[in-house]
Amino acid sequence: MKLIVVAVGQRVPDWAQTAWDDYAKRFPPEIKLELKAIKTEPRTNNKNIAALMQAERERIEAAIPKGARIVVLDERGKHTSTVQLALRLSEWQLGGTDIALIIGGPDGLDPDFRKPPKKAFASQTSPCLTPWCACCSWSSCIAHGA
Repeated sequence: MKLIVVAVGQRVPDWAQTAWDDYAKRFPPEIKLELKAIKTEPRTNNKNIAALMQAERERIEAAIPKGARIVVLDERGKHTSTVQLALRLSEWQLGGTDIALIIGGPDGLDPDFRKPPKKAFASQTSPCLTPWCACCSWSSCIAHGA
């Protein structure tokens, strides 16, 4: 199974990249972890938020592998603990379908992107919803058999 983190934003501090690299090693070998960083739409005075999020949505959708289960990490989603999310990941792993974890940009995700059939979860482990936070939380649970 492949776990693809599709996240808006390209430049990360060195500490975040180090954390990603470290925690990515903790995943079991049967889960292939991949990060697809999506270009943030430039914030200018001429563009409204809806147009920015729509442009980012198009880039996100283009990066999602065909047939992957889409899981949106969004603060408006169903609140799920790290342990619950790790258990859900284990269930999905048994299904054998690739999982695409979606993390929006500075303004979040286009509201239409959060509509079913996608699953939307909120992180209770950290106020930031970056791929590094998501990876750190999940892999810690998986590595400890939660």
